[in-house]
Amino acid sequence: MTSAVPPSWRSALDAIWAALAGEGAGLGLTDPSPQGSGHRRFEREPEQHVRIAALVQLAQGGDKEAFAQLYDLYVDTVFRYVLVRVANRALAEDLTSETFMRAMRRIDSFTWQGKDIAAWFVTIARNLIADHVKSARFRFEVATADMRDADERVDAPDTEVLTRLRDERLVSAIKQLGPDQAECITLRFLQGLSLADTARVLGKSEGAVKQLQLRATRALRKSLEGVEL
Repeated sequence: MTSAVPPSWRSALDAIWAALAGEGAGLGLTDPSPQGSGHRRFEREPEQHVRIAALVQLAQGGDKEAFAQLYDLYVDTVFRYVLVRVANRALAEDLTSETFMRAMRRIDSFTWQGKDIAAWFVTIARNLIADHVKSARFRFEVATADMRDADERVDAPDTEVLTRLRDERLVSAIKQLGPDQAECITLRFLQGLSLADTARVLGKSEGAVKQLQLRATRALRKSLEGVEL
């Protein structure tokens, strides 16, 4: 597998800020998909589901090119998830590659149920991280340097500084959340997973994930009191 490309944080951070500002029903409890943000989410159109289902079927039949296309579709989401867990780009690349190597060996075990395969890939990565990291507890570990691309749309230097400081406050606040809340925020906004897929990764019901996200957004709003949302 080739190395994963660096993730883009701008749209993910924008999605979190939008949720904290109360945009969308229930403080962002709907699927995160701000118009124009460019944020990749995994509630795909029906024709995309058909294509992905076909790729999965071909990959399960031994078609390496089909699996390579699945890799291209999902490597960014897996890499982003791993990176916020380990905060080490080289290790994140290794674990991402290992995730897809393991997925390729186990593709026969995946059963298509009309849902996206994103949660399956992320779950494999989650298990690998637990094997490599002493604590299986989720820790949000994004380094400030990894968010420099978040300033890509900023024009004025002064605005750039303010935006970066604001985003650093947000990242610091996420790090202060409990492990379950931080992982929920990560899966929903940084990965753009649906409620259903997030529930599958966390092993919780969709209702439990909604409540977890609500508590997380409320905790973030409290931590960021005084910051313009």
